[in-house]
Amino acid sequence: MLRSRFAGQMAPWLLGLAFTATFSRAASADRPNIVVLLADDMGYADVGFQGAKDIPTPHLDGLARGGVRCTNGYVSGPYCSPSRAGFLTGRYQQRFGHEFNPGGEAGLGKVGLPTSETTLVEAIRSNGYRTGLVGKWHLGSAPQFHPQKRGFDEFFGFLGGAHGYFAANARNILRGTEVVTEPTYLTDAFGREAVAFIDRNKARPFFLEVAFNAVHTPMDATDERLSRFSAIRDKTRRTYAAMLSAMDDAVGLILTKLRDLGLEENTLIFFFSDNGGPTMLGTTINGSDNAPLRGSKRTTLEGGIRVPFVASWKGKLPAGRVYDKPVIQLDILATALAASGRAIDGTRKVDGVNLMPFLASTDADAKGPHETLYWRFGSQDAIRRGDWKLVRYDAAVDDGSRSRGVNVSATSRRLYNLAQDPGESHDLAAEHPEKVRELLAAWKEWNRELVPPLWGPDGGGAEPSR
Repeated sequence: MLRSRFAGQMAPWLLGLAFTATFSRAASADRPNIVVLLADDMGYADVGFQGAKDIPTPHLDGLARGGVRCTNGYVSGPYCSPSRAGFLTGRYQQRFGHEFNPGGEAGLGKVGLPTSETTLVEAIRSNGYRTGLVGKWHLGSAPQFHPQKRGFDEFFGFLGGAHGYFAANARNILRGTEVVTEPTYLTDAFGREAVAFIDRNKARPFFLEVAFNAVHTPMDATDERLSRFSAIRDKTRRTYAAMLSAMDDAVGLILTKLRDLGLEENTLIFFFSDNGGPTMLGTTINGSDNAPLRGSKRTTLEGGIRVPFVASWKGKLPAGRVYDKPVIQLDILATALAASGRAIDGTRKVDGVNLMPFLASTDADAKGPHETLYWRFGSQDAIRRGDWKLVRYDAAVDDGSRSRGVNVSATSRRLYNLAQDPGESHDLAAEHPEKVRELLAAWKEWNRELVPPLWGPDGGGAEPSR
């Protein structure tokens, strides 16, 4: 019933904002390769360039040293699938009803990234790029949602939200649409497949997304890597470290292949996590660490939505720069299309912006790419404008009860100054009621542009919009 009402109400809106694929081709033939490296459920503090001491990540650290590290890098959802939907469309996923994971028995195989949305991959492929996805999809498992129906020429990975890493549990690995037997530890297999894709396509421009399921549960690690971290006493943290080390090893293989082929100066690379680490009861805790941020995956506190974020393009972006103004994964679409020589038709509402002028600028006082960023996730929400953030979040963070996931009892709205208080520990709402009114009015105006969720948190029914 909801779906039919939604379709009837939104058809003109979707028609008006359709991605018409009327792009302008750049005069230059130098179209860079695009590589997106995506971690899963990684903590903000769990990589060397963010200050981790117990988990060496030399290859990710090298990527950050060679590019721009964005300390205020965000994702538009604190949960796997919505974050990925936003990344691939460049749009707040609540604009098209993809607010929750398409999971649970009620939604299994029935829901996914709406086919009315055109993806970054479809757009860039139309400009002559070879496109590949290695790893996790989690945007629908029915045939119409398959990656190769959404712009990817090649696919090796799995369709769901979580998967085991060892052969005994790797029963749903696909090459294209065919189930394959994969004997190799899955993170290593993804590194192998990414390198092979680059090797096959080195003579033409390519777009490659490597969507690791590391460091998402289940907690599976090889004995050899576990032995590297014998000094970590906590078993979960030790396994997490071994899994993250495997991902760093795979990233190293990818970066080495690009270097060996002489492609470094013609490849734009992004690295980010799909959400913050799951650190509270009610999430599948993996041993991650979001310090100094408060909150977890599935919350709109900083710990759920602020993530490690790097952009690197040798010779085009400054090496070793730290960029502190807010950016978001929605920006990758606009940045990649601009780099590839495609301009989005003006009739389409895209929320991300091209980051290149901002990340390459030497003007420390220049404005950032976003005046305001917004979030809505069930009964939780947030808005950031400048250093100010107004947020409603899962009350279980404060009362110590077991989280109810996305069906939560949310707090009242709290106000924080993130420059002074990145851990969101001192609520300033009573001291600055005018700022609360300003931000709440702006969030409500944005919320009016959104649509009700197409499905609820279990992949079935829907929740009303707020």
